[in-house]
Amino acid sequence: MIKITNLSKSFPTEAGRLTVLDGVNMTIEKGKIISIMGASGAGKSTLLHVTGTLDRPTTGEVSYNGENVFQLDDKGLAAFRNKTIGFVFQFHNLLPEFNALENTIMPGLIAAIKRDELLERGRAILGELGLKDRLLHRPGELSGGEQQRVAVARALILDPLVVLADEPTGNLDTKTGERLIELLLDINRRKGTTFIIVTHNEAFAKKTDVIYVMVDGTLKA
Repeated sequence: MIKITNLSKSFPTEAGRLTVLDGVNMTIEKGKIISIMGASGAGKSTLLHVTGTLDRPTTGEVSYNGENVFQLDDKGLAAFRNKTIGFVFQFHNLLPEFNALENTIMPGLIAAIKRDELLERGRAILGELGLKDRLLHRPGELSGGEQQRVAVARALILDPLVVLADEPTGNLDTKTGERLIELLLDINRRKGTTFIIVTHNEAFAKKTDVIYVMVDGTLKA
């Protein structure tokens, strides 16, 4: 489903170009849950951002179902990203002025889907995630674990091909983090959702289908 070929990413610095990704190759099959581990600064988040088309590579390709998405212009890439990829970050990035249901449906509003349809989808997803009694609560009225579940619901609202998660349990206490891990694994089992997850949690990684390790910008299985 997703194929990453000879992917490199570098940035200019005063000391010269800094290479963060160095010839990364990876294939992610549909319905799999992939974990990426490694030390801080190894390039994990950069790989996730390029895979999610939030940033363009210096060289190399990222193909979704055979299409090199970086051949699209910025407008086309933004539309592709909105409809195809869900994101869950360490910090929830919820909009504080909107309630849980409104935050959940935001990607669908951007995609110009009818609000009534989105509200129905949002209520169903939040209900599945145990938040049916929190639909009208704003982020400040939710616990950290509840906020992260809203972020998961938002990532799933358009039924994306893949969900990319960057340290999704990193800002949660141990027990809440464990519950979120089980939730993601359950979504993968029930819905067949593909996940690529950057994590430092070794116990979590061992429950995924494939573990990759980033070392100095290269990827090892």
